[in-house]
Amino acid sequence: MISALIYLAVVVFVIGVGRKIYQYASTPAPLKIPTTPAPTTRAGVVWRMTREVVFFDSLFKASKPTWIFSWLFHAGLLVALLCHLRYFTQPVWGWVNLIAPLSKYAGIAMLVGLVGLLMRRITVDRVRVISAPSDFLMLLLIIGIAGSGLLMRFVWHTDIVAVKQFALGLTSLQFESLPGGVLVVLHLLLVALLIVIFPFSKLLHAPGLFFSPSRNQVDNPRERRHVGRRDVAPLVKEHGQET
Repeated sequence: MISALIYLAVVVFVIGVGRKIYQYASTPAPLKIPTTPAPTTRAGVVWRMTREVVFFDSLFKASKPTWIFSWLFHAGLLVALLCHLRYFTQPVWGWVNLIAPLSKYAGIAMLVGLVGLLMRRITVDRVRVISAPSDFLMLLLIIGIAGSGLLMRFVWHTDIVAVKQFALGLTSLQFESLPGGVLVVLHLLLVALLIVIFPFSKLLHAPGLFFSPSRNQVDNPRERRHVGRRDVAPLVKEHGQET
């Protein structure tokens, strides 16, 4: 039953996120609207996007406390996801074994960051006013995932070997029995729920960032005329030549 739910969640995730990425990529950007100060070269745009993705550059400039909690959460999430690859690979890749001891610290960093972001939405008036119920529910959902994972790590231990057999079975379309324990089932159900919700939530800011014209455009309106992809055909028809 759990295996079927996970497969269904992955299918919804792939189709939903793929559809949104297609929409992002096909949406015209008729205006040159990079947020200034903006780079004037493509290499500069790449460096700007790298700073934004890795260091959350704009958030750092906007709010240092929010940046700390957000970066802790995202960095912890990345390390935790990479460490979870040990359950889906046999033999385990060398670099995964190398970072595996960091998984418990990554989980703690995730939880600290999430609690900080939740308290910000509760205590900061201007943020609380614009927060929808879904914002709180999303944070609570991810807190539940991180918290249940840490409880299995430090309090109620589970059979790691059985968990790995179950995970390897998922990758090979073989249904293995799930190790007993309420926390294991709860953790997997919450993860499946998050995967299903992802394509329909604000979490789409992850892929959406790369399609943001205010971030990915070169600031060269004087040097080069900007024409959106869907605007090219009417201009060609009007002027009788390609722009």
